Amino acid sequence: MSIELIRCGWTGGRELDTIYHDSEWGVPVHDDRKHFEFIILDGFQAGLSWATILKKRENFREAFDNFVPEIIAGYNQEKLDELMNNTGIIRNKLKIASSVTNARSFLKLQKEFQTFDKYIWQFTQGKTIVNNWKTMRDIPARTPESDAMSKDLLKNGFKFVGSTICYAYMQAAGMVNDHLIECFRYKEVTK
Repeated sequence: MSIELIRCGWTGGRELDTIYHDSEWGVPVHDDRKHFEFIILDGFQAGLSWATILKKRENFREAFDNFVPEIIAGYNQEKLDELMNNTGIIRNKLKIASSVTNARSFLKLQKEFQTFDKYIWQFTQGKTIVNNWKTMRDIPARTPESDAMSKDLLKNGFKFVGSTICYAYMQAAGMVNDHLIECFRYKEVTK
């Protein structure tokens, strides 16, 4: 007899969401390329579901040169047109253009702070904020930390980094542990 694991309700039993939840969501990220991937994907998620992004994630990785910021910062109009014609990704002109702007801004911060990781974790004083949510309704869409992050990223030239997007990014990158306390991942991620 197998025991059914309790997960956060947002997975909805969907396979990709469940795999992402069980292996990535809320795990602290300290790799700059992974940070950049999450920033770009969270920007593309604006107005859409994360499930939509997960379905297209591999297409995004291929189309966006595996999210290497140095490559994306050099994209020209021909590459932007190619991306606009790529049916495997979200074809939003502003979001595609923002990926280039964000790559350039990312590289500036990376240079200034030695790593983007060092820059971004300052918004949580270098550690994961461990929350104690009982229901999905308890989880906020934004916090003072995501407000501060959004304001600073915008000041540094980033696009599609409103506070709600920043909070989703913080959840993805493990800057906050928003697994429900009954979720089997809550304690695993907290360790």
